[in-house]
Amino acid sequence: MKIFPTIDIKDKKCVRLIKGDFENKTVYEISPIEQAEKYKEHGFKNLHIVDLDGALIGETVNLDIIQEIVSKFDFKIEIGGGVRTFESIQKYVESGIEKIILGSAAIKDKIFLKEACQKFPNKIALGLDAKNGYLSISGWKENSNQLTLDFLKEVNDYGVSRLIFTDINKDGTKASPNFEETSKVADVSNCPVIISGGVSSIKDVKKAKDLNKNIEGIIVGKAIYDGDIKLDELVKEDA
Repeated sequence: MKIFPTIDIKDKKCVRLIKGDFENKTVYEISPIEQAEKYKEHGFKNLHIVDLDGALIGETVNLDIIQEIVSKFDFKIEIGGGVRTFESIQKYVESGIEKIILGSAAIKDKIFLKEACQKFPNKIALGLDAKNGYLSISGWKENSNQLTLDFLKEVNDYGVSRLIFTDINKDGTKASPNFEETSKVADVSNCPVIISGGVSSIKDVKKAKDLNKNIEGIIVGKAIYDGDIKLDELVKEDA
């Protein structure tokens, strides 16, 4: 099970949102660079970064911070937030990012997703962010009216290399992930799935290990920042 500690960047700071609500956020004193260093010192190998400024305007706003993290620390990084053009993908690939997450752009334009997978083989991850079974887009501000599993079936053969499934109702709540829905997604998906949203304790991480064999990892955010999960115990689950 791969553990992905998170860094969500807004206004050059680490933040956590509740259910994706930009008005309901916690800002932490630690900088994204300092947080990355903390993860590295504890021995984590993977890192999940979200450019929240980018998610709002559709551009790679915090590219400078992300490039600094890449150059200073040896992480396998997946990044999302505002990646809506081939140019943005290219910038991240050239920066040394392992996986670039396409969300809104992929859901709004399946052809863009397909072509991105062809142009950047093994680099594209698909971010499916769902609320009550339906996909949300544009920084989670819009409902796409598309059912998660229906959309996945349509794009399953495009060549996506990883899928990140987030239950928005769980995200930032520390109310435990939606394991049931994630397992359904993993059953359908042709690529490995990452669990995202709601991790509350080390028990959630251990439970994720016993789920569907197509579940590759789990993203842990607010529970780290709030001290509910200690990095020393979390890194022991990282494989």
